[in-house]
Amino acid sequence: MRVVELPIEVLSQSQQVNNPDLRVIIGKLDDLPLLSKFSDSFKGLSSGDLSRFIHVFWEHSAFSAGWVPYQGGCDTTVTFSGRSQVLLWEDGRGAMVKSPSCYVKGTKAWRKYGVSINQMHLEATLYSGEMFDENAAVIIPANAKHLPAIWAFVQSMDYQEAIRDIDEALKVTNKTLVKVPFDLPHWQKVAAEKYPNGLPKPHSDDPTQWLFNGHPKGSEQPLQVAVARLLGYRWPRQTGSSFPDCPALDPDGLEQYADTDGIVCLPPLHREQPAAARLRALLAAALGPFDERALLAATGAQKTTLEEWLRDEFFEQHCALFHQRPFIWHLWDGRKDGFHVLVNYHRLDHAALQTLTYSYLGDWIRQQEEDAKADQPGAAERLGAARLLQTELANILEGEPPCDLFIRWKPLQEQPLGWRPDLNDGVRLNIRPFLLARDVGKKGAGLLRAKPNIKWDKDRGREPQRDRTDYPWFWAETEPPTDFPGGKDFTGHRWNNVHYTLAAKRAARLHGAK
Repeated sequence: MRVVELPIEVLSQSQQVNNPDLRVIIGKLDDLPLLSKFSDSFKGLSSGDLSRFIHVFWEHSAFSAGWVPYQGGCDTTVTFSGRSQVLLWEDGRGAMVKSPSCYVKGTKAWRKYGVSINQMHLEATLYSGEMFDENAAVIIPANAKHLPAIWAFVQSMDYQEAIRDIDEALKVTNKTLVKVPFDLPHWQKVAAEKYPNGLPKPHSDDPTQWLFNGHPKGSEQPLQVAVARLLGYRWPRQTGSSFPDCPALDPDGLEQYADTDGIVCLPPLHREQPAAARLRALLAAALGPFDERALLAATGAQKTTLEEWLRDEFFEQHCALFHQRPFIWHLWDGRKDGFHVLVNYHRLDHAALQTLTYSYLGDWIRQQEEDAKADQPGAAERLGAARLLQTELANILEGEPPCDLFIRWKPLQEQPLGWRPDLNDGVRLNIRPFLLARDVGKKGAGLLRAKPNIKWDKDRGREPQRDRTDYPWFWAETEPPTDFPGGKDFTGHRWNNVHYTLAAKRAARLHGAK
């Protein structure tokens, strides 16, 4: 092992006392005022129950029912990022604020402009006044005119090195973020050269950001956006939401290509064109002449036609892009030459699933029955696979375990009977019946074309005292079995992989009605 000899450095106690927060620092800080002279930093909100109160915006069809934009940490330094989440705020009078584990902080930063910094790795993005996450501290300048200089500084390696000179912790505190020397005239000059017309207006071509305009053209993911638009999804600014310096948008002309019921079959069914043909028409309207192979290659796809990509690669890419919370679901019967359908999760209520099960899939089954009678190759196998899929979808409609919905924060008498999802509960819980149905293809994927990385583990934190009759699962020390009546002691464990039969749910409703 090579030994490196370094000179001994003598530290002056009086010098260390003058350091920010009396920190012991090897080396010498620049003789400059600290960033804290020109700004303040704020810690963000802690919901106390992330799975319940914080979602990504595409889990909802629009900002409504108490959900508001919620800025989180970004994983790379970029002008506008960290804008994927929404918070169940309910005007500050809902269940989150009433929870003893919720801490509402950072209120002095709300409705102001500044910089958001990931406290783990110091990635930065601009902040525009929204509520924000506890892992993304916000720096607000005392003088708004200093924001360009501060933004230029925090993007630089100078800032990174200055922070690490005083704190090498994996996660630094929000106050540490402004305890570094700041050469205001220098960074004003840098900002003036980089932003001669001032800081840019809020904008993003990333479809995972609320600022995105919802159009395939110019998007970082035109094919994913086009599929979503074909299924009838629209981004927040297209549904009337606006953000600071980022207004709501008028219709863009692609609405006419959107499917009316959010159900698009890959093969031609129900008097509808196949999905790939409809997607090409939408892309032509959005992009003009386009190179299909180039669009596919840009996604990293191995396939060279939209038909193959939609069948084999779209859904897995969709899950990866949208943080494993897919809002377009690809259901199939397990055969490449079988039944494939894309559905808009936001529209997949009980009636829509019935239509899918008995009308769309019913049409496919009748086709296979006719082909089987005519001894068409593979028809009998396709028929068998389609009937199995129909059985599993019928099981989800009915809602007996393991195809039941379970929402841990709702009392037993309010648990859904059959497929009656509430979008406010999020994709994670509502997709469970489709993943726990009998696997038709990939192991653990149930009826889905690929398996999103979704688990129903016990969530962090504990519930306050709950009634055993209403919330028996909070009285379990280990993961509770089906129809668990509650144990002897209250634990408050946040179990999610819990099942109750229809009989148990109905009995609870009868008991609650007395």
